[in-house]
Amino acid sequence: MVPDAESLRPVLYNSWEAAGFDVSLEQQRALAARAAEVGVELFVVDDAWFGQRTSDRAGLGDWTPNPDRFPEGLKPLADEVHALGMQFGIWVEPEMVNPDSDLHRAHPDWVQHFPGRKRTEYRNQLVLNLARADVREYLLEQLDTLLSSAPIDYVKWDFNRCFTDAGWPGEEYQQKLWVEHVDALYELIDRLRAAHPSVAFESCSGGGGRIDLGILSRTDQVWTSDNTDPLDRLAIQDGFGQIHPARVMAAWVTDSPNVQFNDRVSSLRFRFVSAMAGVLGIGGDLAKWSGEELAEAREWVDLYKEIRPVVQHGELYRLRSPGGGLSAVQYVRGEETVVLMWLETQRHRERPPALRLRGIDPGATYTCLDAGAVHHGSVLLHHGLHTGLRGDLDARVLRLRKG
Repeated sequence: MVPDAESLRPVLYNSWEAAGFDVSLEQQRALAARAAEVGVELFVVDDAWFGQRTSDRAGLGDWTPNPDRFPEGLKPLADEVHALGMQFGIWVEPEMVNPDSDLHRAHPDWVQHFPGRKRTEYRNQLVLNLARADVREYLLEQLDTLLSSAPIDYVKWDFNRCFTDAGWPGEEYQQKLWVEHVDALYELIDRLRAAHPSVAFESCSGGGGRIDLGILSRTDQVWTSDNTDPLDRLAIQDGFGQIHPARVMAAWVTDSPNVQFNDRVSSLRFRFVSAMAGVLGIGGDLAKWSGEELAEAREWVDLYKEIRPVVQHGELYRLRSPGGGLSAVQYVRGEETVVLMWLETQRHRERPPALRLRGIDPGATYTCLDAGAVHHGSVLLHHGLHTGLRGDLDARVLRLRKG
């Protein structure tokens, strides 16, 4: 179902948690330089690059660069990002509109609503009625112009609120909006992909709220959850992996403490190994990372690039699910095996249990690419190996090669 499924997804940097709504050209340039330094392959400017978007109260619907923040449009920044050896991406939320926007002032009838009722705002925004042909054509024109205005390689397509006023004044059977909105969304993405075949799309919907075969057949990856806490993510990713492949599962390394959710403190090691279970991304404020942190991040990114073919295209085995102690996933592709393991907490002096692998040949030998130790397949399958993890929030990557 996934477009270009055999390709490898790039390591991404997203500027949301670093910038929020306070976006500037110089700030994005500085973040891009640091992202390139740690080996990022795709740099994404998140919210607030467009319209009068200085908060979540305005700007949605006006998909042109903010003239104060990007006086020459997005092309100069995109060109600089490309010169640093990275692809360039942007965030959009086309199905939404703020009442405080040029679009809504010009076309207040374009939103889902019922005559005589107050229009319900959630996150200070309303839902556009994509089932209307004029709305679809407006969005196509806006987004096509945007993608033609700069060398944009990637679009993060967000959808941050649910339907609450699914009315369509003037239509006898208004309930058809539910289906026709989705059909219109698919048509819009299809037409944009046809016009801009080199642009990749990520589906995002209040986190991971829109991950189905219809959207997966039109997008290259999906945002798994707005919760970027590395421990919480283990359970989220465990559930996601029951159905969906790691190749489409975006995961970020963000700052510690995780001020977005729970103030949990965790090591860079734990954060990276957690996010390496899917399509690796970084979302922390790199401007505040120390030289030592940036150097360590580069090592983790380099390691991820080595194991990426196995993680993104290998067979996934869930060795131990998250639940307070040791958890692990294993990927097998050809002669290569990768195991990601995490220890949530260690009680007393108990050593974590041996980790028994799966999906390998019991009659073969496997060499650890990091330590050089040789293991018999039958021992790995039936007895397992000791992880070496200890303490709280510890993590490790194990690489094995058959033969």
